[in-house]
Amino acid sequence: MTRFDKFFGLKAITFSAALSMTAGLALAGDNNVSTGQILDALKPKPATRGLSVGPQTDTTAQAKEATFLNTVRNRSTRSLSTGEREQIAELAATKPKIDLEIQFDYNSADIAKTSMPSVQALGKALSDPALKGSTFVVAGHTDATGGEVYNQGLSERRADTIKKYLVQNYGLNGNDLVTVGYGETKLKDAANGADPINRRVQVVNMDTKTASK
Repeated sequence: MTRFDKFFGLKAITFSAALSMTAGLALAGDNNVSTGQILDALKPKPATRGLSVGPQTDTTAQAKEATFLNTVRNRSTRSLSTGEREQIAELAATKPKIDLEIQFDYNSADIAKTSMPSVQALGKALSDPALKGSTFVVAGHTDATGGEVYNQGLSERRADTIKKYLVQNYGLNGNDLVTVGYGETKLKDAANGADPINRRVQVVNMDTKTASK
């Protein structure tokens, strides 16, 4: 092999490696999800009952959940007490849900342009007939950077922003969207509080009655 061939062979390898790295970075930086992914995550799962749990127990539990949801429905996010926020989290733990890595402008509740595809996909999913009639919790979460009180308020404002966008742009009923903020209290990666993965919006389908039909 001549020196000329070696030179251009090395150039080709270097160029190919650069292309591969660029493609990897582009893929890693795209955290947006599709409407289909959101629909799959939020569709009610088939109801499962333990041997000691009967229909009457299920009905009673559903009635209690419905009563509680009605007390927080259409409430200002900032008006929720710590106890109410925790009760929402407790109920949401067993419901269909999805974490969306929706980013906002720095120290702001304005949705970042890079995250608009995810917000738009969410609007289309919640407008789909498959999810019609459900009540959804939109929960805002921050990372652990900054003060606890500030982060709590920021998470509430961001949840409200998502609700406002969905109501204005997709005609969703505001009464069907319960917003809540958790600040830095429920980190997805508690060992790395500043990790961007903690900055997210969780959407939960609270109304699973259609699963038992």
